Amino acid sequence: RGEIHGMPGPVWLQGPIDGVPPMLQPVAHALIEAEEDVRRLVTHMTEAAVWARPHGGASVGYHVRHAIGSLDRLFTYARGEALSEAQLAALAAEKTTGPGTASPAELVSQFAAQVQVALKQLRETDAADLLAHREVGRAKAPSDVIGLLMHAAAHTYRHVGQAITTAKAVQTG
Repeated sequence: RGEIHGMPGPVWLQGPIDGVPPMLQPVAHALIEAEEDVRRLVTHMTEAAVWARPHGGASVGYHVRHAIGSLDRLFTYARGEALSEAQLAALAAEKTTGPGTASPAELVSQFAAQVQVALKQLRETDAADLLAHREVGRAKAPSDVIGLLMHAAAHTYRHVGQAITTAKAVQTG
């Protein structure tokens, strides 16, 4: 695994992330670990491999692009905001990603940037607001701040795991 604070090993065993409230440390740890895994995985792939769809499934690129977008959308809901037109357009575009839409380096950079935006928001989240009511989507499904942030971390890491598995399927052909 990578390093944080100069210590090797899994991110969650390397101590707290500066400025992140204690209750949100697991979210920060999961996002940082996801970023490390995306960087390790995608950096060395060809563009063709990133966008390959083994057995008709979703590509590595799709999983990374969807993780970026869903992280943005879920953190928007956690702030108590509705999605913007740009976010809705990005959501629609996720379904049409493929070769030529982003290079491996661009995907790694975009994922890292979204994780940094999320970490900034975690640092700015008041622990007293974690149980504040939030609404999700057009249906205005009920949630709360901590639920959205925890789900964002789990959802992000689920897609990173799927990207890892897909990359192995692409390599073995």
